[in-house]
Amino acid sequence: MRKILTFIFLLPLISCADLQQIAQQFPQQNTIGTIDISNALKEALNNGISKQVMKLTTPDGFFKNEMVKILLPQELQKVDKTLRDIGLSSLADEGLKVLNRAAEEAVKEATPIFVDAVKQMTFTDAKNILMGADNAATSYLKNTTSNALYAKFSPVVNNSLSKVGADKIWNEIITKYNSIPLVNKVNPDLTDYVTTKAMEGVFTMIAVEEKEIRNNVAARTSDLLKKVFALQD
Repeated sequence: MRKILTFIFLLPLISCADLQQIAQQFPQQNTIGTIDISNALKEALNNGISKQVMKLTTPDGFFKNEMVKILLPQELQKVDKTLRDIGLSSLADEGLKVLNRAAEEAVKEATPIFVDAVKQMTFTDAKNILMGADNAATSYLKNTTSNALYAKFSPVVNNSLSKVGADKIWNEIITKYNSIPLVNKVNPDLTDYVTTKAMEGVFTMIAVEEKEIRNNVAARTSDLLKKVFALQD
């Protein structure tokens, strides 16, 4: 398989006469073209988007998924603990829930951005991804979409926090916390925090699907995925 892959990647660099001579060394049925490799990587990424990212947009897509559930920012961990210690666990839980609801709403904006990034993938990108680490495809998406995702997610998160009453809930939480004697006052930027965590969650779930396709033959649900990803086995 490695010899076949090397042959494919060297195609643009050799003459027609050399190509004819080398090609005779490989069974015709085993050769894989550049289009196959690119299409397989695009299919794998689209699987990650459709199977994993879309799950995050459903109610509790973040909140009940321990891999991506958004917890309080570090500076508010003490708020959560203090509220629970004084019998306000339900208020603390509601505060967490609205953060995750905002992320679930924002991720709905991700799919068009990802689809565009997949369409723009070059053969060089595909080649590097195929023979790269278990998260190479995820890293490609992260590198090519992060700025666009943040720009899309941030206003949605901000609006969602307002829509579901997060401002009111967090004002109540922080007011109660700040009224406790001897505590340091807290005033976090929740929009930026939730936006960043929502993006992390998206890439985490895409990486889950990518790793599955790379390491589990049964997860290669098409003949194209089976043929191309066999090269990196």
